[in-house]
Amino acid sequence: MHIEKTNEPLHGVKCVVNTCHYYIPGDYCSAAKIEIQPRNATSTEETDCATFKPENGSMQG
Repeated sequence: MHIEKTNEPLHGVKCVVNTCHYYIPGDYCSAAKIEIQPRNATSTEETDCATFKPENGSMQG
């Protein structure tokens, strides 16, 4: 999935994951859009930000 990185924060979204490519200091997200998964989650623990991309560009397992 390729999400465009913008120069502006995504209003209404707070992100504290400072290792993400889209992170902006002040706990903002600069992704043009975000995707939260999975579809049938029933708790916070089951959800995941599918937009997350490590700042260094490599995906770590």
